[in-house]
Amino acid sequence: MSGHSKWHNIQAKKGKMDAKKGKIFTKIGKEIAIASKNGGSNLDTNSKLRDVVAKAKANNMPQDTIMRAIKKGAGEMEGVNYEEIVYEGYGPAGVAVIVNVLTDNKNRSAGNVRSAFTKCGGNLGSSGCVSFMFQKKGQIVIERQDNIDEDEIMMQALDAGAEDFNATEEVFEITTAPEDFGTVRESLEGAGYEFLSAEVTMIPDTTSEVDMETAALVQKLIDKLEDDDDVQDVYHNAEFPEGFEG
Repeated sequence: MSGHSKWHNIQAKKGKMDAKKGKIFTKIGKEIAIASKNGGSNLDTNSKLRDVVAKAKANNMPQDTIMRAIKKGAGEMEGVNYEEIVYEGYGPAGVAVIVNVLTDNKNRSAGNVRSAFTKCGGNLGSSGCVSFMFQKKGQIVIERQDNIDEDEIMMQALDAGAEDFNATEEVFEITTAPEDFGTVRESLEGAGYEFLSAEVTMIPDTTSEVDMETAALVQKLIDKLEDDDDVQDVYHNAEFPEGFEG
């Protein structure tokens, strides 16, 4: 089965994430706290929490850090109340950008996000201006290894409810409907597979090819946004040119 490979974008993002583990753990900790607050601290009964914990483990987040975030969300430890906000806009060359924020001060977040767009040659748009170009999907990425049989993992993923399976030279990419993500992830996890990434994300229906110069400007915007402590995720539809490393 086929589908446009996003791995080069994921890989670039993951490399930057590895260099900023402390900040990433803080961001995922917020997600865990929100999931725990909204659905309870019991992993057996809170599927959203299970999914976020899986994302944390895929990023090698320590177990004690995960448990602290769960307790904060459940009110067992002192924590902060966060509000979820989604901003949409256009980056350089009209690239579509979605920014997910968890904040305790939406005025600060709005100002910072707007400033990042403006300074990097883009502009913040109105709600809904680009989200129609994306689909919310579950996405699991597994590193290709000699001991993993491609047909076997494809059938296991599809049998568990995956929508699509894409194999590249480096990885296997599994796409699911958001509501089936947990089931597919747990099936693969139970079979012993380890994930490079496992999360519900926003995948563009079509991508916008950019040249090296524009790619550098788009990456500058992404980096500026991701450096903001309030920003959880940044999604875009830019198709970076071959060889671009950010």
